[in-house]
Amino acid sequence: MPRRDKTILFAVTSSISLIFLKGQLELLKRKGWTTAVATAPAAPDQLENFAKSEQALALPVPLEREINLKADLVGLKEMYRVLRKFRPTITNVGTPKAGLLGGMAAVAARVPVRVYTLHGLRLETAKGSKGRLLHLTERLAMACAHKIVCVSPSLRERVHELNLAPAHKTLVLGAGSPNGVRLPPPTDLTAVEALKEQFKLQNQPVIGFVGRFTRDKGMAELMQAFRQVQQRMPETKLLLIGDYEEGDSVETEVRQAIEQTPNVLRAGFVPDVYPYYPLMTVLALPTYREGFPTVALEAAAFGLPLVTTTATGAKDAVQDGVTGWQVPVGDADALAHALLEAVSCPEEATRRGKAGQEWVLEHFRPEKVQQRWVEFYEELLRWNELKNLNPEKRWLDLLVASVGLAILSLPMLGLAVLVRQKLGSPVLFAQVRPGLNGKPFTMYKFRTMTEERGPDGELLPDSVRLTSFGKFLRSTSLDELPELWNVLKGDMSLVGPRPLLMEYLPLYTERQARRHEVRPGITGWAQVNGRNALSWDEKFEHDVWYVENRSLFLDLKILLMTLQKVVKRDGISAQGEATMPRFRGLPSS
Repeated sequence: MPRRDKTILFAVTSSISLIFLKGQLELLKRKGWTTAVATAPAAPDQLENFAKSEQALALPVPLEREINLKADLVGLKEMYRVLRKFRPTITNVGTPKAGLLGGMAAVAARVPVRVYTLHGLRLETAKGSKGRLLHLTERLAMACAHKIVCVSPSLRERVHELNLAPAHKTLVLGAGSPNGVRLPPPTDLTAVEALKEQFKLQNQPVIGFVGRFTRDKGMAELMQAFRQVQQRMPETKLLLIGDYEEGDSVETEVRQAIEQTPNVLRAGFVPDVYPYYPLMTVLALPTYREGFPTVALEAAAFGLPLVTTTATGAKDAVQDGVTGWQVPVGDADALAHALLEAVSCPEEATRRGKAGQEWVLEHFRPEKVQQRWVEFYEELLRWNELKNLNPEKRWLDLLVASVGLAILSLPMLGLAVLVRQKLGSPVLFAQVRPGLNGKPFTMYKFRTMTEERGPDGELLPDSVRLTSFGKFLRSTSLDELPELWNVLKGDMSLVGPRPLLMEYLPLYTERQARRHEVRPGITGWAQVNGRNALSWDEKFEHDVWYVENRSLFLDLKILLMTLQKVVKRDGISAQGEATMPRFRGLPSS
């Protein structure tokens, strides 16, 4: 099957997780996309019914949530087969096993644009060899992706803290959440009364919990805190919606507490939790880790305050003192104190619940979140289209970069030794710069400045830190040699506008921003027509002229002119500056 531009395949480990995609695929279909979803069906017809409702292609793939080498190899092989048959332009893989196997299969199938949606980090609470294995597999899954969409800000921060992926590959769409939350329907008083009668509820305070009964959900702390609440307010009920999970069960004493403590009500797993939220006074989520807890947003949509922890993901779901309460992870006493305040101060609980409801309605309506996803995919499609223009230019880049690295490897090693001796470590200067269509990448150069700092701890001016050796590297352009690696990877080209700073992106005019319609270059039209001796306005005009007139012949001409400039060593710096003054925005059109 030939690859079509607007095709996207979603993969999750189990069809239970398709709730994260409900509505998105149907919206993409209306926008002209062809969609498919690959997953392991958790129930008969669940995948087929979802695909039919979303007007997508259903692709069953055998995937298991837990580690099973034999089954995982089968799943990887089948995922690769599915990708080769459907040939999507974009893949979006999510949940741990599908993220890993789907990401690896997408690389092998040469999918042009690969997205990994990170719903959480199981490795945060895993110990020993399992923790190390999960850390390794998570790094591998993220390495397979061009973009990693984290479903909450704190989850993105945690990824960086654990060095799982570079910052420029990760992002959060809007305020987070994989799919937003559906708004509560009008209250069905008859259904509410029926549930109250089922659980023998009258006007008692009800602490609600929704989720699996596992250690990571904080069930031990919840039961300890509930016993403390009962000592002060014995009429309080604890409504548990969910059940135990095979393979990740709680300790025996916690299970006994759940089953034997008075006033603990169990609903089990229910097909729709929405009818149960009106029974609650407050929602408790004493979790150890989350991605972005959907149940917290659902409860807030009903006007319920939330008591949760400072764990990754959970901390994003509540504004402490405004929409609910935050307590330290694993602190049963703090949890009990917060729950007591919530059930004993109805006016305060109502105030925080109302603030949470307004926050959810503003940021997490499904149509808003889904539209952000569509815009994200359109942007990725644009990046892919630009990337595939001028294939002959890319072949020239690959040829020259590979041959250049092979020939210059020993001289570059010697140069690295000199940089180490004269300027210290690190030898390479690495910085995130905007590339094609503004997509960030890490650019590498030989270091040319010292790390000297003033009494205030700030770096000294460039003119002070730029040594005579550094000036020599810049004047001969030897500092640019490591960028051949960027060219080989496809981040850069031999010829194109120079990659500037990320902070300049919002300062560009519409015309200046056109410089990102091509890959940035080691050299460019501006470099052979004045380099840093040009004003910013002149430099941008040269860049845009190149974009509008680019050709293989022009690239060859610029490369020859670059050699002449290097020999003459002119245009290295702007007048009165060590290199080039900062760009602060221009009013030019």
